[in-house]
Amino acid sequence: MKRGGMGNMQGMMKQMQKMQKQMQEAQEQLGQEKIEGTSGGGMVTVVVTGHKEVVDVQIKPEAVDPDDVEMLQDLVLAAVNDALKKADELTNNTMGQFTKGLNLPF
Repeated sequence: MKRGGMGNMQGMMKQMQKMQKQMQEAQEQLGQEKIEGTSGGGMVTVVVTGHKEVVDVQIKPEAVDPDDVEMLQDLVLAAVNDALKKADELTNNTMGQFTKGLNLPF
């Protein structure tokens, strides 16, 4: 291997380490993000972090009907799924910047 090849390899390793650090920081930032999902026109609101941890559930009193518990269950499920979908989109947008343009063999 030529001497210049080793310099390129070291430069590439430094670049990879820098990118790894940036990815770790981005992951940490995602954990701080709060994403809100709603259903029933705002009757149920669920908040998750970018790491998909549910941190808050709010249910308006008018959504609670003792004779129709299934509707409330459906509203909670829909709000959770909405929040998780938005968290996935945020994660893809945030972490996608690191793989854009790379031809990774996955």
